[in-house]
Amino acid sequence: MKPVCCLFACLSLTVLAVEAADRPEGRSFATRSVTVARHGMVAAAHPLAVLVGVETLKKGGSAVDAAIAVNAALALMEPVSCGLGGDLFAMVYDPATGKLYGLNGSGRAPLALTRDKVPPAPDGTVPLHSPYAWTVPGCVDGWWELHRKFGRLPWRELFQPVIAYAKEGVPVPQVIAGAWQRSARVFAQKPGFAAVFLPGGKAPAEGEPFANPALAATFEVLAREGGRAFYEGTIAQQIVAYSQKNGGFFSLEDLARHRSEWVEPISTTYRGYNVWELPPNTQGLAALQMLNILENFDLKSLGRDHPDFWHLLVEAKKLAFADRARYYADPAFSKTPIQQLLSKAYAKKQASRIDMTRAAATVEPGNPHLADGDTTFLAVGDASGMMVALIQSNYTGFGSGYVIPELGFGLQNRGALFSLQEDHPNAMEPGKRPFHTIIPAFLGKNGTPLMAFGVMGGDMQPQGHVQIVVNIVDFGMNLQEAGDAPRFYHTGSSEPTGTVMRDGGRLSLESGIPVDVRHELLRRGHRLVEATGTVFGGYQAVLRDPRTGVYFGATESRKDGMALGY
Repeated sequence: MKPVCCLFACLSLTVLAVEAADRPEGRSFATRSVTVARHGMVAAAHPLAVLVGVETLKKGGSAVDAAIAVNAALALMEPVSCGLGGDLFAMVYDPATGKLYGLNGSGRAPLALTRDKVPPAPDGTVPLHSPYAWTVPGCVDGWWELHRKFGRLPWRELFQPVIAYAKEGVPVPQVIAGAWQRSARVFAQKPGFAAVFLPGGKAPAEGEPFANPALAATFEVLAREGGRAFYEGTIAQQIVAYSQKNGGFFSLEDLARHRSEWVEPISTTYRGYNVWELPPNTQGLAALQMLNILENFDLKSLGRDHPDFWHLLVEAKKLAFADRARYYADPAFSKTPIQQLLSKAYAKKQASRIDMTRAAATVEPGNPHLADGDTTFLAVGDASGMMVALIQSNYTGFGSGYVIPELGFGLQNRGALFSLQEDHPNAMEPGKRPFHTIIPAFLGKNGTPLMAFGVMGGDMQPQGHVQIVVNIVDFGMNLQEAGDAPRFYHTGSSEPTGTVMRDGGRLSLESGIPVDVRHELLRRGHRLVEATGTVFGGYQAVLRDPRTGVYFGATESRKDGMALGY
């Protein structure tokens, strides 16, 4: 059996799977073959949610319809990562217009919440699991806007599967069960958490069905009354009542004034390929900055088993994250110098700051004016060629841990990513959106988006995006290999919350990275720490061959999900 080296002439992004015994020397390890299908593809973090998406496509739904139905199902099936109390970002490639659309579905701080009302945590930041970290949930309005623009099926049909599952109960898979059990130790005493998410007083075990009749009722209201019912009806009233009872700052005005925003994606080129992200208040710009810096080095010649390769990735991350800490914020309140930060000349200057012999302990943000961080991600493609990259999150697992029992979902804690420093671009202000970690992405060629992808997990996300792109572009890996390859995860960089890196941070390396590489990185001053597979993110990808219309799907081997088409 001979390996097929390239799927299509215009974009050499993936290689057809071959039998393990027939793999040519040097081919990368993959946990499974790439999924292929002609009419549509769904990749997400729970198999049953993926089935919901495929069935939605088969009914004639658009990729957006399927993405909404999948995300709604995940709100029940993967509450450790996402839900109606969280935010949403999405990118949609519409072949009818040849345009890539971006949606910012993140919520804003309550109008009554000011910095002087927040008792800082010991490190000077907003207390993580507290009402001070609540921001208006943007998820449902994000769905509503996506459907208004790109939906084909009636809105109400998208929620029938999750309503049925929420009433009947759905078995909890391994990775989600583990995260649920860890979260129970953190959130068990939060108001309403046990009533909804600890049935019988404990987190569901692997294989144990979990039902959420209150969430089913909430979805029935949304299906019947539309997405704005979340912000202007009885649901909004219940959110505000819960907030008033538990020390929050929400008002009916906060919810009624919330709207998602259509935004223009930002992009760069990496060795001739196009990479698209969304602009701040997200951190997608950091992935583009990292790629621009790394483009100045011959990573392919170094190879993944060379310590210089990993050193360069980590040091590029530190440089990009220093800028992320200094410049990224809600553009309605603070202008981020995006074009300057994306300049290739600026990237070259940043690359020259890397010391190949020593890990940087402190990194100051660059001067871009040269002339003067738990999430679910899903990808969907339909028969028309429309593709969606959608990411949705509560932030830290179950978010703040505060749960509204009557509604069956908890409230996010994205406001914990505000800075309490008055002069910081990301400083907390009434009605402002906090810095955001969740980022969808697209990869393409010659200006055409061809692959929707993402990597879940806080500040791992831009690091994960870069590693996926490098694996595909520099090393010729296919979609599944690019996700299965061992990753690095660096934490402890300066943050938009105002904290500053003083010690070089901490570096985690997955198994599969050679021991001699680890020893050399230690010698250069990197502080290596052990970490479990869950911190290295959760990858999903869908790619469409523009010649044949065939879809290719890949899923994260570190999660419970799958890629499936028809």
